[in-house]
Amino acid sequence: MTKITLNSEIIKFIALFEQITRAHVKDCFFSKDKLVFVVQEGEIGKALGKKKFNLHKLEQLLNRKIKIVEFNSHMLQFIVNRMYPLKIEDMTEEEGIVTITGSDMKTKGLMIGARAQNLRNYEETIKRYFPELKEIKVI
Repeated sequence: MTKITLNSEIIKFIALFEQITRAHVKDCFFSKDKLVFVVQEGEIGKALGKKKFNLHKLEQLLNRKIKIVEFNSHMLQFIVNRMYPLKIEDMTEEEGIVTITGSDMKTKGLMIGARAQNLRNYEETIKRYFPELKEIKVI
């Protein structure tokens, strides 16, 4: 795992998140227009809250879209968690290259994004924890 540095703004977001949800944050970063919180394994329910109450409360307080992702020590499961709610039909990993089969053309398009920006964004996030990842491909 690479060393993750957090600035004071991110540290304040994490403190507020943990105070409201009582879930432990592993990481927090901006991804396009969203603030992404990565919570420890098994804490996604606590982080979201009943009927996503915590999520909605945080979005109101911070006045921005938030995504909560559950960490997983297995790279492929973490990729599934990071891409949720997009449906992954199949996924394989060989020598650091992960190949994903999307469920339909729309899903594949959302995974890849314009000029592959979504895909590069996912790669950047996953590499924070799994530096052995070289590339993510969608077929």
